Amino acid sequence: MSPRLTPEHEWWTAEEIAAAGLPDLPGSRQGVEALVKRADWRSNPACARRRAGKGGGWEYSWQLFPQRTRRKLLLDATPVLEARPARDEVWAWFESLPASVQEKARARLQIIQAVEAMERADGRFAAVASIAKLRGIGPRTIWEWLALIEGVRPDDRLAYLAPRHRAATTRGAPRRDCDPEFFDLLKSDYLRLEGPPFTDCYRRSVRVATAKGWAILPLQTMRRRMDEAVSAATQVLARQGIDAVRRMYPVQVRDKTCLGALEAVNADFHKFDVFVAWPGAKGEADQIMRPQMVAFQDIYSGRVLAWRVDVSPNSTAVLLCAGDMINDWGIPEHVLLDNGREFAAKSITGGSSTRYRFKVKEDDIPGLFTALGCTIHWATPYSGQSKPIERAFRDMCQSIAKDPRLAGAYTGNTPLAKPENYGSRAVPLEAFLAVVAEGIEEHNTRQGRRSEVAWGRSFAEVFDESYVVRPIRKATEAQRRLWLMGAEGIKTHKSTGAVWFQGNEFWDAWLQDHADSRVVIRFDPASFWDGVHVYSAAGAYLGHAPVRQKVGFFDADEARSHARARRAWQNAEKARLEALRLFTAMQVGQTLDDLAAAAEAPATRVEAKVVRPNFGSPSSAAKAIRAGTAAPEPDLAATQAGIVADLHARRMAVVPAAEETPRERFKRALEVEERLRAGQPVTVEQQRWVSVYQASAEYQGERHLWTDFGDAYFG
Repeated sequence: MSPRLTPEHEWWTAEEIAAAGLPDLPGSRQGVEALVKRADWRSNPACARRRAGKGGGWEYSWQLFPQRTRRKLLLDATPVLEARPARDEVWAWFESLPASVQEKARARLQIIQAVEAMERADGRFAAVASIAKLRGIGPRTIWEWLALIEGVRPDDRLAYLAPRHRAATTRGAPRRDCDPEFFDLLKSDYLRLEGPPFTDCYRRSVRVATAKGWAILPLQTMRRRMDEAVSAATQVLARQGIDAVRRMYPVQVRDKTCLGALEAVNADFHKFDVFVAWPGAKGEADQIMRPQMVAFQDIYSGRVLAWRVDVSPNSTAVLLCAGDMINDWGIPEHVLLDNGREFAAKSITGGSSTRYRFKVKEDDIPGLFTALGCTIHWATPYSGQSKPIERAFRDMCQSIAKDPRLAGAYTGNTPLAKPENYGSRAVPLEAFLAVVAEGIEEHNTRQGRRSEVAWGRSFAEVFDESYVVRPIRKATEAQRRLWLMGAEGIKTHKSTGAVWFQGNEFWDAWLQDHADSRVVIRFDPASFWDGVHVYSAAGAYLGHAPVRQKVGFFDADEARSHARARRAWQNAEKARLEALRLFTAMQVGQTLDDLAAAAEAPATRVEAKVVRPNFGSPSSAAKAIRAGTAAPEPDLAATQAGIVADLHARRMAVVPAAEETPRERFKRALEVEERLRAGQPVTVEQQRWVSVYQASAEYQGERHLWTDFGDAYFG
């Protein structure tokens, strides 16, 4: 706060100074005027100003007086402390200002700093005048800015220099409000999965409010109140459902720089948007289908390590693809898998502590990744953001599916995006696999990748750089059987020791020693009838058993359900929605039905209350009616026909024929104008048409041509 004198002691005229008898100041007006001229008091616009009111003249601030004079005034008068907002309050207000307003404050601060820099050599008055002229602003403006920061710390000047017209926090009258019942009804009607328009909900609520006498607010005001009271997430949850609100939750961003090559991999299936002729069985025609590809990708580098193509997602394809990856590169430490049943099959993840599909049995054989000591992670269901390989699949949708060698076989990525040549061709399987192999290799070796570990290099270069320096676990010959052969935990025959699997019998003489025992068999899916390798329940290899009775082999996949989502946040939004939705849709509808039933009578038609009088002498027909000798009523049909004909004639006088040209329309307008000037009768419709037509561009153009050529313009 800065001290100031009361208004009657702050500004003085020359006469008041002379009459006050103040120390160190002249006692006559002429002496005061000489002092003003000698000290150049009027050069400081902050301390000298024109006097308002009758007589004019100048008045001067007490701050221009000598020191002894000012001391006496301060002792004799009670100072007024000018209130100034606190630092925290001013800075909080400054941060709420738009960037353009804050920039104005910075420009003012630069000017003040320039004045202070020049003040050391030339004095403040000369510095203000020079900077004002240089910057093209008035000196008084700079003096006003200096007054704003008087007594303010240098580091707080920026906030105090902001335009003060923004400082008002309360303007106008307090805002109106509506009845809570009206707002509750509007929210209950609007926050429904049917997604009704806000305008319809508002109109229905207004009908109820009018009948019940509730206070309401305009439509746009209630729209703003709705957005203030109900968050955007709650509105989306109420009107679009949980899947829509889940997409509003920010995704988790994981740092890949802490990983290394083959430390973590992820896998998923991808269905190509290409028709492929899949070879049928012997003697059968090729099957036209969209093939599915399972791929394993290194999470650190993004490189696709292995891939297999099959007719549908199945655990066998996953097993063989995983075997290709392990055989070529090594055993990963962490595996992120899709939650589909093809990945949750026992042959792949059996024995995993986080696998919750079906009952966990003690004699379940360990799956491939479980037996290799890999840590298995499951991706969130229906969440492509949880699997980095989805980004690679999106890239392949463009580079592989739309390859020119596959032209005519592309199906489009949605049913609504089918190309015009849809279904005109099916690519042979061999040609398709060649394009896929080339596309994946190009995907791995493409330069210019912008991930946090690539820095312009390819995925393959990033993987190779880390792969050569990391300790990689390689698979042994015994471990290779884990993916080259299927596996099932079964029990041998109680007397012969034979192994029965999928209707096929496997037996050898040594199996009699293991009759009625739990064993594990592993087999090659491609050479199922070559026999199976039999292991004990503890994992010890027992021997090979050839097939005795061939029936067939069918892959038996098992199902698994996995549900993981952001439940806490979603449940909170559900609870908030229920608190806002006080009325159900049926209750809102019942309220409208009760309102309609309570109406006493239907709305009456509006009738004319002013009747045009008929002045003058009564007609002969009226006289006849009075005399009781009126003729029979005229033919109503003939009367109506006459009225219709008159209306048609009036309409034809106003509405021109469709083939009327602009010149003819302008000529008709001139005729109506001439009749108006001559005082001739013109219908109301004709007057209205002419007034509208005169304001059109066509009329103005035709008017100019007619003015130049006269009546000859009409030919």
